[in-house]
This record gives sequence, C-alpha cells and structure tokens, in this order.
Amino acid sequence: MNVTRIIVVLCFAALLGVPLLVPGRAGDEVSDAARTLIIISPHNEQIRWEFGRGFERWHEQEFGEPVRVIWNRPGGTSEIRRMLIAQYTAALRDGRPVGGAADLMMGGGSYEFTRLSEPITIDINGETRTTTITAKLVFDQQWLDDVYGENRITNSVLYDPDGFWFGTALSGFGIVYNRDVLDELELPVPTVWADLSHPKLRGWVALVNPAQSGSITTALETILLRMGWTDGWRVLRRCGANARYFSASSIKPPLDVSQGDAAAGICIDFYGRYQAQSVKEAGGGDRLGYVDPPGLTTIDPDPIAMLNGARDPELARRFIEYSLSERAQALWQFPIEDDVDDDLGPTRFELRRLPIRRSMYEKYRQRMIDDVDPFALGTPIANLDRNYRSFVAVLFTAMAMDSHHELAAAWKAIVQHPAYPHGSSGAIVTADMVSDLQLRRMLEIFDAMPTIEGPDGAIFDLADPAVLGLVKAGWLRGGWADAELWPKAAKPADVLRRRFGGQFREHYRQIVEITNETPAPTPLAVGRE
Repeated sequence: MNVTRIIVVLCFAALLGVPLLVPGRAGDEVSDAARTLIIISPHNEQIRWEFGRGFERWHEQEFGEPVRVIWNRPGGTSEIRRMLIAQYTAALRDGRPVGGAADLMMGGGSYEFTRLSEPITIDINGETRTTTITAKLVFDQQWLDDVYGENRITNSVLYDPDGFWFGTALSGFGIVYNRDVLDELELPVPTVWADLSHPKLRGWVALVNPAQSGSITTALETILLRMGWTDGWRVLRRCGANARYFSASSIKPPLDVSQGDAAAGICIDFYGRYQAQSVKEAGGGDRLGYVDPPGLTTIDPDPIAMLNGARDPELARRFIEYSLSERAQALWQFPIEDDVDDDLGPTRFELRRLPIRRSMYEKYRQRMIDDVDPFALGTPIANLDRNYRSFVAVLFTAMAMDSHHELAAAWKAIVQHPAYPHGSSGAIVTADMVSDLQLRRMLEIFDAMPTIEGPDGAIFDLADPAVLGLVKAGWLRGGWADAELWPKAAKPADVLRRRFGGQFREHYRQIVEITNETPAPTPLAVGRE
C-alpha cells in the first residue's frame, strides 16, 4: 500500500472512529453497553437529536431491547461521498472486506446516493474486484406503496427501484432574506433567482461552494435547468459577483442573513424556514424570510441507505423502517406542542422539513407547521439535461470563486457605467438590451463562456450546451486520456478548472481595461466595496 493510500485510509478511519470515543448524551438513559447503530450524516444537530432519540425509544418499545444511535458528521454530502469512495476503493485494492465502520448514511440529495450505488471496479493483476458503497435492500412492495404511493415527484424517483436508497424527506431550494437589510438597500424582498443579481446587492449575497455541498450543487443545477443554460449562467455569474463569500457549509448563509451580515442567500428550504422560526421565537419578528421561487425550484428526495459491510444490518434495516413510519415522519413537520395527545412530533426541536410519506399530507395537513404540499409544488422540468450538473462545480468555481476579485471588479465597472440601466429587481441586463457600444462590448465579454480543446485540434465552446456530453465524457470522465490534453499525473477536472479560470480572469480584466479607455464614470453607491 503506498503512502497516499495509507493516509487516506487512516484519516477516514479516524473520522469514523471519533463517535466511538464520545461519551453518552447528557441525560441519556441508554447504557453504553447497549447495541449501537452508527450513522454517517451531514444532518444538523437538531435532526440528529430527534431521530436518534426517537429511534432509541421506538426500538425499545417495539423489540424490548435498548439501542444506542451514534452519529458521525465528517462534512457535507459531497465530502462524505468522496471519503467513502476512497475507503471502499482502498479496501478493494488491499483485498480487505469493505465497510465495517458504520451502518447507514442518512441525508443528502438523490444524486449523491445514486453515485454511491454505482459499482466501484478495479483490476489487480488481471483480477477484477467490484463493490458498491450502499447495499441493496428488499422491502415488501405493498409496504413501499403504502409509504410512497407513486414513485415519482417532478423528475425524481422517491426511492431507488433497485433498493440501494430510500427517500426519508423532501427538500426544496430557495432564497433566505433579511427584510431590514433589504429595506436599507431600498430593495423589495426577492421572489425569483434573478433578484440576487441586482447591482445593489454587491457584497451582500451569501453563497456556498458547490464542490463541498451536494444540496447546493442541486440548487445551482436547478437554476440552470429551470432558466436554461445561457440565462442560468448569467444569473449565477452575477450572483457570484455579488457574493460576500463562498462558504464550505450550507448552514452558514441562513445564519449570516439572520444576523444582517448578508442581505440574502441561496439555501435549502428547511434551513431557511428553521432559521426564520428561530429568529421569530427569539423576538426578532419577521425580519427573516424564505421563499421558493415559484416555478423555478425543484423537489428532491433526501435519502437514507445501508452501507455495504454494515456492522449491524438488522438494526440498520429497522432504522430505515422507523424513519419511514408515521411516527418518524411527524418529526419533520409537527410542532413541539399541539392539542393532540398521541405522542407524535418532536420533543425538543421543530425541524421544519417536508415529510416524504404521502399519507402525512392527507391525514395531518392541519397539524403541520408549514402549509406546503411538495407533491403539488413540484412541476416537472421540461429540458432535463443531466450533463448540466457535471459542470456546476467546475464552472462555478472557475467563474466566480477562483477569480472572484477580478469578477467583482468587472461587475463594478459594468454597473457603474453611465449607460447601465438600473431597473427593478429580477431584470438581467444583457448586451442586446443596451445601445451604448462600450457597455455592450463589456457585457458581451462578461457573459462569454470558456472554450476547451479536444482531440485532433477540436475546440468546444461551453456556451453551447450541445457539446456538454462530449466534454463530460472526454474530460470529466477521462475518455480523452490518450489524447495528451492534460499531464498524465494530473486530474483532468482540476486542469479543466484552471484553464476555465484563466479564461474568465482574462475576460474580467478586459472589461476593466475597457473602462480605462474613457474618463472614469461617476461612481454609483451600491453595495459593499
């Protein structure tokens, strides 16, 4: 085993070993000697507490046996997926049994879990070894039908038909905003994604790095799918130019927006709703709000799956069954206290999430905190190009994060141009909307997409979504590895990101240089410098 692989395995083992060293929760009545279930999850403390304690109580009532749930939160969903892939691949290479350190993974979008169910295959001296990270489970189809009904919402399935993962809740994506800050900026509350592009929001938008958050990748992919490849990237580029930061955690934007450190941000629906509720309960009134942009969001299942090589497969299966019961589904949306004495609902935290069990909306709609029916809210996406997602992290990182200083300077030069039309929120100003030749040239350069070479001197322009499949297969999937387009020791995605970043920075510098061709315009006082 080489040094790199040893480091990967040791780091991952250490991360998974942390929960085993943590003492019991305060007030926990479950013995440390009880049977344990280890769950890897990106979920926040509130979800972990309610579902952990809920399962422990349910299991003892149903089976007469105390159990203990131990949670491990090593990072966001994308980071967890990469660590699991590294661990399972190393086990295959070393001829060791896979898994054995945890039982379940809970939380994250359907895309991440679909990736985890894909086979990992390696060749060792002519011997093919293969495994999946998640394990296939078979449940009675009638039970699945009772829980889910039709296995479909918008363009997603609610559970994997092959049994590798099962949705436990539903997630939407939208905008969290601070009314007080928006009032100071003289802006209305946002209702559509393009509202985050307003020039007055420079330095006031809270964003998350999609390379570190699968849920935010889904949110940005949704913007591209709903608005189209061209208009979607126009919005994302301007949002990136307005960004105050790019956090590694999807929890940070709602917190910062609530404190007035940012005016608005993109977030998962339950983070926005939960933080708005927390502010209100703390005496902050209605200053914090959350909105699902009508017709511009999507609904995605938030799954759970048993890991291959689970320590206790029987207990893992029981936790999945519990998480889909009415008792557990009530934890997502019921208040802590109501007038019904049936032991349904959370005991400490109101989670403000959307149950995935259809019967909850038929039987308990009046008891739910949020009057939202996701099965009515979600509408299918007409142009569902699965290639879009593969380019979200690499393009957004190169366009907005690696080159943020240059991007912000170019955006400032554009919006401070005397001919720039400052209209209402939600209006994206493009080159064909202005008559001033200089400003038109600046906007054309600003919205330009990068190009990348292919085999035999071919050049692919990323402005054309028709080339995405080829570039994805050739670059991101390594299909052009023999074409000498990148150094053999390099990761092609990293090379792609650097080359894209170089082109974006050059575009942004050109825009600033264009403004120097004439006397500097009178500055427009908008946003933060």
